[in-house]
Amino acid sequence: MEKGGHALKKEAYALWIATRDPRVPRYAKIFMGLVLAHTFSPIDLIPDFIPVIGLLDDLVVTPIGIVLALKMIPPEFMTDARQKAKTLLQQGKPVNRVGAVMIIGIWLAVLVITVVWAMRTLVR
Repeated sequence: MEKGGHALKKEAYALWIATRDPRVPRYAKIFMGLVLAHTFSPIDLIPDFIPVIGLLDDLVVTPIGIVLALKMIPPEFMTDARQKAKTLLQQGKPVNRVGAVMIIGIWLAVLVITVVWAMRTLVR
C-alpha cells in the first residue's frame, strides 16, 4: 500500500494526464488545470514561512482540490491515467512553468496593489 504523500503525487500526475483526454468534460479540465497549476508550481500561493497558514496551502488546499477533481472524472478514464502516471513517476516529474508564471503573476499583482495602497495612504 502506498503512503499518503506518494499516493497523492500519483493522483496529481494522473489528473495531469487526464486533462489531455478528450473524453473528460471541459469543466473538469478547467478545474483540474487550476488545481494542477497550484500543485506543481514551484512557488506556493501562500509561502511556507508564514506560520500555520503557509502549511495549510500544502496540507489542505492541494489534497481537497485533487479529491474534488477526481470526483469529476469517470473512474474508467482514471484507470488509464493512473497507469500512465505510474510510468511518468518512474521517469521523473513534469515541470509546470505555466503554473509558476501564474503564481508569480498573482504575487506581483498583490505587491503592486499593496504599494499603490501604501502610497495613497501615505500621501494623505
